[in-house]
Amino acid sequence: MTTIPRTFDPAAYKTATTAQWEAAADSWNSWGPTIERWLGHATDLMLDLGGVTAGAHVLDVAAGAGGQTLAAARRAGPAGAVLATDIAPTILRYTERAAADVGLHNVLTRVMDAEHIDVEPATFDAVISRVGLIYCPDQQAALRGMRAALRPGGRAAAIVYSTPDRNGFFSVPVGIIRRRAELPPPAPGQPGPFSLGGEGVLADAMRTAGLRDVEVRIVPAPLRLPSAAECVRFERESFGALHQMLAGLDAMAQTEAWAEIARELERFEGPDGFVGECELVVAAGTR
Repeated sequence: MTTIPRTFDPAAYKTATTAQWEAAADSWNSWGPTIERWLGHATDLMLDLGGVTAGAHVLDVAAGAGGQTLAAARRAGPAGAVLATDIAPTILRYTERAAADVGLHNVLTRVMDAEHIDVEPATFDAVISRVGLIYCPDQQAALRGMRAALRPGGRAAAIVYSTPDRNGFFSVPVGIIRRRAELPPPAPGQPGPFSLGGEGVLADAMRTAGLRDVEVRIVPAPLRLPSAAECVRFERESFGALHQMLAGLDAMAQTEAWAEIARELERFEGPDGFVGECELVVAAGTR
């Protein structure tokens, strides 16, 4: 299994990322309804801020299994279109299938690295990315590519996690795995779940990439599941980033890490089941 190098190597990281998301594609798709309940409100806000309306031509960067792709396609309608892109081919096939299943004929997919957006410049009304930018080794390259794809006046919009202290459902596993695998914390500018979550970080990154009139919204998005055990199953089956971090541990050590994660996540259980704290940052800017 490909592991994260101790000294950060963007090429090796990207190879590992692609492999892990390919491996997680089936599970990520099967958890689709849970993901949409969890991220649905933030997704609607991203599409609002991004100006996705009837007739819009939309580029979806790091689209994953494409829940937000389908939401954008419904808004765009038959006069518009959505191009969903991702580095992992398998996960895009699920997007194609999901669009066909619900009769959306305005969705196309293309395998594409978010840092090398290969589309005709200035042709999209909106560019969106839902919890994808955080995993780009060169986030500025991705944002500049998103801006270049926009027509003048078009909007780029993205969703990222805020800070670790406001995202316990994810930061607890990350912290445990990082300690057990003896992984150093990511240096500034390196990719990771919370790399764009600090106050003003995403907005500043957008402005640096040449976007203007940047708007930011903070969105509480608690992850609600029947139990902590169900959250562990969700993360264990679907979160490629966690598996990538775990790859340096042997099977027994990985089992022990997941057992500790399960115990620690029980703190979020209550009368209404598991309510994992999560806070998202939604931001958009204009070309």
